[in-house]
Amino acid sequence: MKELQINEQIRDKEVRLTDQNGEQLGIVSGKDALQMAIDRNLDLVKIAPMAKPPVCRIMDYGKYKYEQAKKEKEARKNQKVVNVKEIRLSPNIEEHDMQVKANQAIKFLKAGDKVKVTLRFRGRQLANIGLGQRVMDAFKEILSEAGNVEKAAKMEGRQLIMFIAPKP
Repeated sequence: MKELQINEQIRDKEVRLTDQNGEQLGIVSGKDALQMAIDRNLDLVKIAPMAKPPVCRIMDYGKYKYEQAKKEKEARKNQKVVNVKEIRLSPNIEEHDMQVKANQAIKFLKAGDKVKVTLRFRGRQLANIGLGQRVMDAFKEILSEAGNVEKAAKMEGRQLIMFIAPKP
């Protein structure tokens, strides 16, 4: 949260003033605005410094900061953190091994995490990329009811990489 200028920190000659209820009090000098705030036992807060003239409001700054902190805390509480879990395959993976990895990926997807499926080619395996593509397609088919392909399988260096997001 950015700090706002309050009371004596405001040095503008003229400000557009609103009171604590949001009613416009017009354009007044900075000193008069500060005096009006002091008379009401409240603070003068600059809420729009870039406007011409700057907009200031008479309010209880401590209460305002408390409300803002509460709103931020509530927003943080409602955020969902998405983790990316990685599953590694090889081009010559057996059927049962692929099923075990798929079950693990389904568990990750049901927990709300994204899954990065990596298929690494080693040595001469690079000569047969089509085999790796078929393995990726089969893996995608197994996960079709648990998640959607976010980024299709693509070669990056010596690996084939695919991202799968959980279904909403």
